[in-house]
Amino acid sequence: MIENYETLLAAMICLLVGLATGKAWERYKLRDGRWIDRRRARESPHYILGLNFLVSNQIDLAIEELSRARLDTDALEIHMILGNLYREKGQVGRAIHVHQSLLQRPKLNKLEHAYVLLCLGLDFKRGGFVDRALEAFDQVLRLDPKNHYALVNLEKLYEEQHQWQQAYETRQRLIALAGPEKQAANQQIQAFLENELGLDALKRQECPAAAQRFKAAIDLDPSTVPAYLNLGDVRFHEDHLNEAIAVWEKVIEVAPERAHLAFDRLESAYARMKLPDRLADLCRKLIAANPQEWRARLSLSRQLVGHGDLAGALDLLFEALVHNPHGLSVHHAIWELLVRLNLDPVLVDRYMELARRSVFYLDPHICLRCRYRSTELLWQCPHCHDWNSFVEERIAPAKNGSEGTN
Repeated sequence: MIENYETLLAAMICLLVGLATGKAWERYKLRDGRWIDRRRARESPHYILGLNFLVSNQIDLAIEELSRARLDTDALEIHMILGNLYREKGQVGRAIHVHQSLLQRPKLNKLEHAYVLLCLGLDFKRGGFVDRALEAFDQVLRLDPKNHYALVNLEKLYEEQHQWQQAYETRQRLIALAGPEKQAANQQIQAFLENELGLDALKRQECPAAAQRFKAAIDLDPSTVPAYLNLGDVRFHEDHLNEAIAVWEKVIEVAPERAHLAFDRLESAYARMKLPDRLADLCRKLIAANPQEWRARLSLSRQLVGHGDLAGALDLLFEALVHNPHGLSVHHAIWELLVRLNLDPVLVDRYMELARRSVFYLDPHICLRCRYRSTELLWQCPHCHDWNSFVEERIAPAKNGSEGTN
């Protein structure tokens, strides 16, 4: 009985010693011959203040407080955050130095190693060192094959370098990791990558392969407008006019706000097929469905000019001016007609009054994600690299006569 009691007591003592050792190991870490208190960093007032400044986007003050916290402790996370802040400030060389010095620590575990390499890859990317950034992200994925951030940044680097096949393969890896809730977003990106691969095939004059890529893009995401345009181009050059027209007309159905991108193509195809009035009918349908559709009015006015109806064409252009006075093409078309009508003072006055009172566009296109502005429609934002994120932005005069957003 006494022996059983002593055995139980010894087991309990061993258990308590094990728990105490585990807690100590959780809190303390041996580094460079000395024990580091992991919790000390979190208890430092400078660390807490630094995080508060970081949340409020006061980068300089965050750097100042975290630099002081670094003197209190040698915690890895503080150095990583500081390096990231230096990068955000544009001090890329300093960020690289901080993160490279962390890699020299002898006792980094696998996860710590991967995240320091990820930070270093972001430094290289910001500094324009593309090859070194690619190498860093590849190393992260060797340590952590499911690292989402490394895969996303790797894909964006490939896209920036127009290495579309590598970008496509990286997106496939991301799709394999993603859940069903991200399926639509992944399919949209994959569709645009398919389209770019199709354009690469066209450059190599591989029309059948290009057409397959464009079809694959449309199957993945039926709203991928450039794939329709490019597939129609392939069919047109193959002299399959009916197929080309069907593909381009599909753009009007799936994305009426992008229909103008197919107008010139359709006009050429209709002329060859001897269908002179078909584009005019399409434009009228677009205007009826969307009263603000100014590009359809511009196209329809050109067709009316071709039929000698200058007055009707000018009325359409005045309507287009109201909806987009920023468009130089509208003003050019109006002045061409005004000249042909001998600068009728009544019409000129009407034009000047409409231009003065109309809504106007700040910039023709703006990225919904990062607010980057562009004078042309882009399929991929050059700033945040998001796909299909541009819309037109305009502001309208407020009711009291001052300007307000619309």
